[in-house]
Amino acid sequence: MSEPYSIAYEDEHLLVVDKGPGLVVHPAPGHSERTLAQLLAPLLGGGEEGRAGIVHRLDRDTSGLLVVARSEQAHTLLSRALAERRIEREYSALVEGRPPSRTGTIEAPIGRDPRVRTRMAVGGAGAREARTHFTLERSLPSTSLLALRLETGRTHQIRVHLQAIGHPVAGDPEYGTPGLLGLGRQFLHAARLAFEHPFEGRRVEVRSPLPADLQDALDRAQRLS
Repeated sequence: MSEPYSIAYEDEHLLVVDKGPGLVVHPAPGHSERTLAQLLAPLLGGGEEGRAGIVHRLDRDTSGLLVVARSEQAHTLLSRALAERRIEREYSALVEGRPPSRTGTIEAPIGRDPRVRTRMAVGGAGAREARTHFTLERSLPSTSLLALRLETGRTHQIRVHLQAIGHPVAGDPEYGTPGLLGLGRQFLHAARLAFEHPFEGRRVEVRSPLPADLQDALDRAQRLS
């Protein structure tokens, strides 16, 4: 069985992993085996037991890039950079409809949905500040391709924020229309990751192309009339 990830960048201190859809980042209730943290365990270090090396995460069915640490010191420095918003995280998302402007910022606190515990919601329980910046990259007949940049990193942040402005992520089974454009998951991909190397000071920038399933859905969206 091929691994559901690839290594996009590697050095003695850290890895940038390109995660496939369907892979959970670290063990959690209901997902105790074959997580990214477990598959990469011999290469990672630092952080919490059971999720060694993990600095940030992606939802199970969100594909794309995340950085992981190979030592306690690397984990500390990368976690600090993340908290200080010095790690640039850019996503590609196809959304329903068309936003009212070509660029914008969605600023709305996110917390646990009091009605459905597996979901998050604007203004939900324990809501914390959340800020997402978007740019319209392509207008299609009934959808729009956006580039999004996270300033904060709340659970389901992009998905919740886009639903809140009336433009949910295409195919999103929790916050949008499941199966739209033949999608088996939400059209959300962590396409670019950039940061200053925590030990060497040089800039690390990695990009990931759209996976085949998302590219197919984008092609279908372009053909609609």
